[in-house]
Amino acid sequence: MRNTARWAATLGLTATAVCGPLAGASLASPATAPASLHAPSALVLTVGHGESAATAVPLRAVTLTCAPKASGTHPAPDLACAELRGAGGDFVALTAGTGVLCTREYAPVVVTVDGVWQGRHLSYEHTFANECVKNAGSASVFTF
Repeated sequence: MRNTARWAATLGLTATAVCGPLAGASLASPATAPASLHAPSALVLTVGHGESAATAVPLRAVTLTCAPKASGTHPAPDLACAELRGAGGDFVALTAGTGVLCTREYAPVVVTVDGVWQGRHLSYEHTFANECVKNAGSASVFTF
């Protein structure tokens, strides 16, 4: 009987210690309303030399936030966000500028994108033949 009482007391105190703060926090703070009517769109873009993100050393990284307004460390966030909106957030659908001539050298550059686009998780990786081809891959998104 003594062991049963000890186990019950220990279990009760453990449950109170673990669950008590969780229950109190949920009761004490009201649910917060969304800060904006726009779904979040925040991305981290990286570029590095190599054939894949697993082996490449990142050279540069920028942030790009498109909702509620264009911002981030990307050099042209307004243009990049407009280009992404035009492609529906699909990096594969981004088109290269016409009339851009690049050398045929092979110096692979890998671009990665991770984050959220209009409320959904997004992950993208693409290897370009060289820096010129990367910059020609879009009007502004990959030029950082």
